[in-house]
Amino acid sequence: MDEQWRADLARWGIPDEIVARAPASPWEHSPARFAERTDRALADPEGPTLARVAEALPAGGSVLDVGAGTGAASLPLAGSLGELIAVDSSAAMLAELTSRADRLGVPTRIIRGRWPDVAAETPAADVAIAAHVVYNVPDLAAFLTELSGHARRRVVLELTERHPMSWLNPLWEHFHGLVRPERPTAHDVIAVAEALGHEVHQERRLAPLTRFTTLEELGESACRRLCLGRDRAEEVIAAAVELDMWPVPRDRWFTLWWESE
Repeated sequence: MDEQWRADLARWGIPDEIVARAPASPWEHSPARFAERTDRALADPEGPTLARVAEALPAGGSVLDVGAGTGAASLPLAGSLGELIAVDSSAAMLAELTSRADRLGVPTRIIRGRWPDVAAETPAADVAIAAHVVYNVPDLAAFLTELSGHARRRVVLELTERHPMSWLNPLWEHFHGLVRPERPTAHDVIAVAEALGHEVHQERRLAPLTRFTTLEELGESACRRLCLGRDRAEEVIAAAVELDMWPVPRDRWFTLWWESE
């Protein structure tokens, strides 16, 4: 299963000749945009992922947040947290997380790097969480094995049902003649975890927020992801409307969890 996952994920790569013409990296994420999502989660903490972490977290317990970003999946639990161990490869994301953790009074240990590369230097926690990370992980079995090995009570994953860039598929074909893959999906993550011997529980819901609130936001994001200049935003917007892509349907999110052995 893990080799199939790796092969399916590799097909999401962008051809070198398209990347070479890109005015900006199609893979970068905005710390400011992530921070806005974290602030919304702090203002209105809800959803099955937080609930599954909270019910396994003892008072004053610890959470390991892998691919933590700015802390949307863990900081809303500030009232119950004795320690947050945050792992991420982005210094800018971790800086946003740290500033919010300080304001909330959450003791935080920061580990910069990719998981599972930094697993050996990362302490165990009561609950380990990885939210919206797995579609960036080629070696999923190793990722999950180390995550489980660092969780004393429970592992929780949050992810979209399909690859998070799937919404762009019609635009990739329109502008580049490139047909994007259909897999991997959340069901493949479940299969890999079960093959590792975990009894996986799941809960599904619609994403709590729409992806974009305006066509201008869509155009700006799509240009970067499609390796197009920002000067083509109006063209991208027109194509999205013509292809009946607006409003962008909300993703379906999966919360997966299993108990540590």
